Amino acid sequence: MTNASDDHLRLDQEGRVAWITFNRPDARNAMTFAMYERLHDLCEQLDGDSSVRVLVLRGAGDRAFVSGTDIRQFLEFTTREHALDYEARITRVLGRIHAMTKPTIAMVQGDAVGGGLFMALACDLRIAASHARFGAPVARTLGNCTAPLAFTLFANTVGAVRARNILLTARLVDTDEARAIGLVDEVHPGEQLQRRVSELAGHLTELAPLTLAAVKEATRRVTRAAALRDAEDIILSCYLSEDFKEGVRAFLDKRKANWQGR
Repeated sequence: MTNASDDHLRLDQEGRVAWITFNRPDARNAMTFAMYERLHDLCEQLDGDSSVRVLVLRGAGDRAFVSGTDIRQFLEFTTREHALDYEARITRVLGRIHAMTKPTIAMVQGDAVGGGLFMALACDLRIAASHARFGAPVARTLGNCTAPLAFTLFANTVGAVRARNILLTARLVDTDEARAIGLVDEVHPGEQLQRRVSELAGHLTELAPLTLAAVKEATRRVTRAAALRDAEDIILSCYLSEDFKEGVRAFLDKRKANWQGR
């Protein structure tokens, strides 16, 4: 086994399987901007590494896979560039995970919320612990919005109408519903999750890598997302609003937001 780490992302390799661990358990593995950039770079590195056949993403601890972006980073958002640069960063990272030529597995051992949901959706397979939950309840929490690639990944997995329902109602989906709608591929008790993911990853390393890459590319070609530039008006309507500022403050103050629609 080989490993490399920084404070918040850990990379381990066991045989032909690489494991990236989101390592902020005290913050429910919330992502900083630096973590997003590091994740992108690790995916780039691993995709070009012939010793790696499969990539697994997982969170530290059992409370969260990833709980989204660290909300404190939104306090300084005041310009259109802040909003567009943020969504471009998220789109770049999701796109890099989605573009991996090697099979990717999201080992969802806790809640996958916001960016965590979309990173799991960017993976080929999602294997979840029975207590995990899924959603992007920003209509209830922050008052921001979902970029085109993120929504496309969601809609391509569960259908556009069902994805819209989950986002509009700002609810979290449990594993019973997630399994029924195709949001997850398998559900296991938490104590069995690591063993099952290791078993599945090992199986994938034995399959023809070029065939697996071809299946992934064929799928991408029939499920392409709209360009980010085509949704700038949607993004700015949320991120530059008073409601978004209120949502961030309310979230950090642990109170209910007072939405004004402006």
